[in-house]
Amino acid sequence: MMKKILTIILLLVTVFCSAYRKPYKYTIKAEKDAFYHNNVGINYLQDRIYYAAIQEFKIAISLSPSTQASAIFYNNLGETYNFIGYPDMARDCFENAIKLYGLNFKYYMNLVECYERLGIANFKIKELKDSNNVYDRIELGILYIKSGQIRKGINVLDEVCTQEPDLMITPAIRQYISDTLNTQRH
Repeated sequence: MMKKILTIILLLVTVFCSAYRKPYKYTIKAEKDAFYHNNVGINYLQDRIYYAAIQEFKIAISLSPSTQASAIFYNNLGETYNFIGYPDMARDCFENAIKLYGLNFKYYMNLVECYERLGIANFKIKELKDSNNVYDRIELGILYIKSGQIRKGINVLDEVCTQEPDLMITPAIRQYISDTLNTQRH
């Protein structure tokens, strides 16, 4: 009888003192991993390792393809392509960034820069001239200013600010108008 009790006590002590725990289970969180890859891409850019940066941005986009954060990843990829001399590939990235989040003025500036580098700025002006879409109007205003038609561009952008005063992008547009006017005076 004593052996049975001792065996049971020994068994209970073993179970409670064995420090058993469940094995670690890694869960994939695509959005968190996407930000990680974007940050790694930015680090590669700082180290001038462009191919690796491009691959990291592509991984970030594939992990989180249609979110607002993806607009940042597309913009970073586009800026990298533009920097290394591939404005045709950058154009697609900037257009995707604007589709996902059209309220960042920097995306429009980058896209217009691509149009200039590709030599299609005047074609895009003709294409966007009759559009009533507010985002197309922003692009058109910047295109006018960059092509030397400053008065037209300022008028278009000012019209956007007047029609859409509550858009998050409106203060950036007003600042751009102000900066453009200040550079004209000097």
